[in-house]
Amino acid sequence: MAKNPSQEKTAYTDIQASTWFDRLLPEWTRPYTRLMRLDRPIGAYLLFIPGLWAALLAGLLNPDVSFGRVAWVIFLLFVGSIVMRGAGCVINDMWDRDLDRQVERTRGRPLASGAVSMPQALSFLILLLVLGLLILLQMKPLGIFLGLVSMVPVILYPLAKRVTDYPQAVLGLTFNFGALIGWAAVSEQFQWPMVLLYLGCIAWTFGYDTVYAHQDKSDDAIVGVRSTALKFGDNSKRAIQLSYFVAAVFWFFCLLYLGFSVPFFICLLGLLVVTGRMAFQVQRTNLDDPADSLRTFKGEQITGWVFGMFLLIGWITL
Repeated sequence: MAKNPSQEKTAYTDIQASTWFDRLLPEWTRPYTRLMRLDRPIGAYLLFIPGLWAALLAGLLNPDVSFGRVAWVIFLLFVGSIVMRGAGCVINDMWDRDLDRQVERTRGRPLASGAVSMPQALSFLILLLVLGLLILLQMKPLGIFLGLVSMVPVILYPLAKRVTDYPQAVLGLTFNFGALIGWAAVSEQFQWPMVLLYLGCIAWTFGYDTVYAHQDKSDDAIVGVRSTALKFGDNSKRAIQLSYFVAAVFWFFCLLYLGFSVPFFICLLGLLVVTGRMAFQVQRTNLDDPADSLRTFKGEQITGWVFGMFLLIGWITL
C-alpha cells in the first residue's frame, strides 16, 4: 500500500499532502499522477520553456511563418512537455527505485514505496510514450526526427549519476531538445541559431540543476550518487554563475541573427534582465539550506517566463 502523502512530505520538498489532482481524479490514479510528477509541474515548465523560446525565435527569424503555425507548435510543445516529462520521471524512477528508498526526499515515490509495481510502471510508460509519439507526429519531419533522437539521452540519463560527476551536463543535453524540436517545427529547416539556443539552454540547466542537487548532497554522498553539487562543493556558486554567464553568451549570439532591429533590442533587453536576475538569485541562495536551494531552483521558471515574454513582444513588433 502507498504511504499517506502527509508521511512523505519533508520540510524541504514541494511534495504536497493533497493537490487538486487528488481531489478531482479517482483515488486509484494518485500513484500514477505522482509517478509522472503532475503534483509538481516545475519540471514540465522547465522542459517546455526552451521550446517556447525556440518557437518564438524561429518565428522572428522566419517572418513568413503564420501566427497560427507558431501558436500550434507552442501548444503541441506544452502538452508534449507534460507527457514526456512524465515519461522521463517514470524512466528515472524505474532506474532509481532502490536508490530512492535510501534518500529522505525520494523514499516516498510510488515505485520506491511500493505503491506502483514495475509491470504497472512499464505499462504506464508505454501509454505516455504512445501519447508523446502522437503529439510528435503533428510536427514537421525534422522535428519528428529530433524528437525520436531525444529519447536516447532520456533513457540513458539516470545512468549518468552513477558514472560521472557531471550528470547535470547530461540532463542539459536531454532536457533541452525542445529548443531544437520547437525551432525545426516552425522553420521546417536546420538553422544555426537553434544550435546556439540549445547550447545556451544546456548551460542554463547545468546551473539550475546544480542548485537542485544541493538538496540531496548529504544523502547522495552516503549512497554513492554523484553530482556537481558534490564535485564543486564550496565552489558551487562560482560554477553556477559561470554556467549562467555561458548561457547568456550563447543566447546573445543567437539573438544577433535578428540583426540590429527593434525585435533584437527588445529581446536583448529581456536577456539583460534575466541574466541579472539569475546572478542575483545565485548570490543570495544558501546552498547548505535544502529549502533555499529548492526555492531558487523553482524560481528559474520565472527566468523562462520573463525572457519568453520579451521574445513574444519582439515577435509581435514584426
